Amino acid sequence: MVQTLRECRGLYNTLLAERKDTYEETGKSPSLYAQINRFPELKKENPALREVHSQVLQNVAVRIDLAFKAFFRRVKAGEKPGYPRFRGANRYDSFT
Repeated sequence: MVQTLRECRGLYNTLLAERKDTYEETGKSPSLYAQINRFPELKKENPALREVHSQVLQNVAVRIDLAFKAFFRRVKAGEKPGYPRFRGANRYDSFT
């Protein structure tokens, strides 16, 4: 379970960085499904991801998507938005 959490946290941070970089370059953020479609490529780069069940990995992408939806909802409502944060070892403690 610790290894699964470690890989999920790494994937979360990778997907967050991808969204941030893409948005800064193009002004658009990749969609949930665009990021999920990159999983085979990411599994080739990081073979440890192959050990994690695919639905668990998909849930990581859903978490990122929900975090960004909530961020943009708060921006639109004029609230303090709170950009999604990268997760340290003690800040990612569950998977679905």
